[in-house]
Amino acid sequence: MGAIFLSVAPSVFAAPSQSDDRRDGVPVALLPTPWTEEAKAAKVPLPEYPRPQMTRARWSNLNGDWDYVGGGAAPNVLAQPVALPRFGAKPEQIKVPFPPEAYLSGIMRKQEINMWYRRRITVPKAWKGQRVLLHFGAVDCLSVVFVNGRLAGRHEGGWDSFQFDITSLLKGENNEIIVGAQDKNDGYHSCGKDSVSQGDYTFHSGIWQTVWLEPVPQNYIQKLTITPDLTRSVVKVSANVASGAQVRVSVTANGKAISQLVGAGNKQLALPVPNARLWSPTDPFLYNLKVQLLGRDGKVADEVTSYFGMRSVGLGMVDGKVRPLLNGKFVFQLGPLDQGYWPDGVQTAPTDAALKFDLDVTKKLGFNLVRKHGKVEPQRWYYWADKMGLLVWQDMPAMWYPDDYPERDRPQFEREWLAIMRQFHNSPCIVAWVPFNENWGAFDVARITDWTKKEDPTRLVSGNSGYNNAPGYRPAPRDPGNGDFDDLHIYVGPGRPPQPTIHRAAALGEYGGVGLEVPDHWWIGRHDAYQMQPSVAALTERYEGLQVELGKLVTDRGLGAAIYTQTTDVEHEINGFLTYDRKFEKMDFGRVRAANEAVLQAASKLNQNRTAPLK
Repeated sequence: MGAIFLSVAPSVFAAPSQSDDRRDGVPVALLPTPWTEEAKAAKVPLPEYPRPQMTRARWSNLNGDWDYVGGGAAPNVLAQPVALPRFGAKPEQIKVPFPPEAYLSGIMRKQEINMWYRRRITVPKAWKGQRVLLHFGAVDCLSVVFVNGRLAGRHEGGWDSFQFDITSLLKGENNEIIVGAQDKNDGYHSCGKDSVSQGDYTFHSGIWQTVWLEPVPQNYIQKLTITPDLTRSVVKVSANVASGAQVRVSVTANGKAISQLVGAGNKQLALPVPNARLWSPTDPFLYNLKVQLLGRDGKVADEVTSYFGMRSVGLGMVDGKVRPLLNGKFVFQLGPLDQGYWPDGVQTAPTDAALKFDLDVTKKLGFNLVRKHGKVEPQRWYYWADKMGLLVWQDMPAMWYPDDYPERDRPQFEREWLAIMRQFHNSPCIVAWVPFNENWGAFDVARITDWTKKEDPTRLVSGNSGYNNAPGYRPAPRDPGNGDFDDLHIYVGPGRPPQPTIHRAAALGEYGGVGLEVPDHWWIGRHDAYQMQPSVAALTERYEGLQVELGKLVTDRGLGAAIYTQTTDVEHEINGFLTYDRKFEKMDFGRVRAANEAVLQAASKLNQNRTAPLK
């Protein structure tokens, strides 16, 4: 979204200053959500199992109060050798996994740069003889982990999950974990809108997703890769295990056995799924998957459960124009831009119910898609999208200065993007990857777009949303461009977006951004939108008019996807369907749903004409 620097004059209103964040040293909730108090009172916030696509029965959630040292008192995380901090007799407390900038963390300070966390843990006696894995949902962005004073490992990247095997570092039942994190928010890494020099959004740092322990056997299932194949009526499953191990994979649905195979680990097994019930926004049916690691005696040594959806994504010629297909049919991809900010948790939702709420609203509004913009969510967000049947365009959060240190920043950006694509490969909801947005921090766009497509040919790619025909993007003079979408942003729009080419669909990657002022439900500082309306009724009517125009673009010009800005207000942006605190509906939701359904129904009727997949 191009709302960091708006091209229209913003409306500015008096509001509390940033100095009101703390009163007498105590954080103040400037804009509580319906879940703020529940999250604040929780001894273990976000207690749900954090990895729904690879679950085990035994685990231990480490969310909650940790000792904390930040700011000027914190040693440099990157110093060699690392100097561990002095926590003192009564150290400051932070509530993990909320970032220190957030009210819910109990800290609510900005730009700590170096952050240190300490937690004493008790390893259950029942885990004796097992290996113990320490998992982090995400830490922004450089991290180092010590267990009982010894280095467990390091990680770079603020969006992907990681783990360390800490078995050899443990001492009986009682142990100490120290985590250091460094985040300069300077734009030299994949930070999205977390850039001090480029943005005016509250950034987040440090631990911001669930931390947890998990016991596993000496040889265990390390990773699952699940890929549906509708052409062969199979699901392809591979399980990463130690060399030579055998695995048993079982597919069930509604308690009924569908298929089962035993084969070598690290090999792709193709399990039949006859007469598959296809996953779609109108029928988000999920199959259950169980993977068992077999010992030499044939007994089960390790077991994980998962799920998958049988669906295909591609491009096809529909009614004489190239359009995106889902399960071989044209499904117009219509949804809001979703940035995933929270006034109480910054980029960490206060509860799992809150995380799910925004997706519930998206479905209620009649959309079939969400574009996750400039952020990667916790794995449970994609689980809810899978369950509800929402298509997802997933952005790679931008960096801002890729040219200053290309030998460091560019390869790291690519490593993080690859990790994200692999981490979320199994989610049926993700139908498109977006490596770059509006040329923010973009480099080698044609190469990155092609590489993304080769890494995951099962999904579509919008290589540089809003800027797909930038100079240097097209690899050859006669080639109309690489990637799967010719994608333009038009505010307010919908204007005249690109038409499909011979091998690319047309997308309106962003449009809308029409705002409404709702006092007592907005953030501190200025407030702006691409266009303002005076009331809920006027904003609703304006939206209906945009959707009428959009429907004509679908039927007459071949538009294949459109992303409206946006799900909720985000800090100074007041152009959401909901206010930032999620307490006020800024449009008539029933009328919005009717307008969206009219567009989707008109698009669906085009399938009555000739449809053929592209070669």
